[in-house]
Amino acid sequence: MLSPSLSFRNVLVSSIAIRVILILYSEWHDEHSVVKYTDVDYRVFSDAAFFLSHPGPDDWNRAQGPLKSILGRDLSVGNPYTRETYRYTPLLAFLLTPNGWLLPSFGKYVFALCDIVNGILIYRLLKSEILPGLVPDALNRRSSSKQIPNASTSSASEWVEMRATIYSAVHLLNPLVFSISTRGSSESVLSLFVLLTLYASLKGHWDASAVLLGLSTHWKIYPVVYGAGCLGVIGRSAGQVKTWKDYLKIIINPKTIRFTLISAGTFIFLGLGCYAIWGYPFLYESYLYHLHRLDHRHNFSPYFYLTYLTYPSFNATSTATLPAWERILRSPLISFVPQMTMAIGSGLVFGRRKDDLVFTWFIQTCVFVIFNKVCTSQVIFLVVPPTLTPPSSPAVFHETEGWFVHRGLGRVAGTLA
Repeated sequence: MLSPSLSFRNVLVSSIAIRVILILYSEWHDEHSVVKYTDVDYRVFSDAAFFLSHPGPDDWNRAQGPLKSILGRDLSVGNPYTRETYRYTPLLAFLLTPNGWLLPSFGKYVFALCDIVNGILIYRLLKSEILPGLVPDALNRRSSSKQIPNASTSSASEWVEMRATIYSAVHLLNPLVFSISTRGSSESVLSLFVLLTLYASLKGHWDASAVLLGLSTHWKIYPVVYGAGCLGVIGRSAGQVKTWKDYLKIIINPKTIRFTLISAGTFIFLGLGCYAIWGYPFLYESYLYHLHRLDHRHNFSPYFYLTYLTYPSFNATSTATLPAWERILRSPLISFVPQMTMAIGSGLVFGRRKDDLVFTWFIQTCVFVIFNKVCTSQVIFLVVPPTLTPPSSPAVFHETEGWFVHRGLGRVAGTLA
């Protein structure tokens, strides 16, 4: 039976308290320390939100999209891309406009709230969709085991409740997760969109899932790979795969076409709307920049050393004068093609049933993050593992727990040093 002190409600209250305390502490710390608790990206978000809500005179800091020419007058909206290094959708800047007129930490509370909602979604997914199907086998397998005390007398609902609470606590009480959101990283917003997409998919609401996937892809481009897993699941519901023709019918059929059109339509609608207002700066900063981005300091990536050796120096010559082999090594296709091939391919291979969708997305996320040319501690990498049950072994669980603690303490030490 689940201990009252370990109830999901207590975990939720504790996680909320931790985040509120850390946000309040961040305000005090930033005022009294040269090294700030707040992430530099949060200042970028806040500046972009200010520029968005404060259009300048004439053409300075004003949206310069095609809509201006169509209307024949200046748009009374600012340009978030006036802020250098802002490379996100304008919707994020719009979301954080209250930073300027309500509360400087407003965005942190929004990101922390998304963290909390993510934890609730994980809990509900585990309790309603994932764990119930594991109960009979789990209880039979462990009735003679010491891993679950009194397993033979525990009811199925108690077993599900205990596991759902523990696994959701891995997210809600994770120091890596709450330190990132309270420092002002926006990754929890994207994580929310991705989890909502997963929630709708597991419930069988494919139209809603397609819309949410389009929104997620607009926010940041890489959730597009999850569409492959969804297409695999949707297509295989139409029949078995025995030949290549059957496989093609699975990928291309009325259900998968509908899902693709709705998802792509949502992405295009949001993209065209932003492009109409802000023009090419939106297109370049939000999407195109990331295709050719080079970063020789994020050494989690397997391409780190290759990027380091071929990184252009300040006095570098024109790319056209470089040897062919060096131009090839510098090409973004060197990392992009194998990364996307494996991420999308794994979705089509492993996406067979709705029950497989969580595992499929986990594999796709692992492949995408591991083979990304810029690889840091990805928060989106951490929202799927709590839904993967059961752990392969207690040792794996404890090793993963140790990694979380190590990364969390490392971030705290790096912030306060």
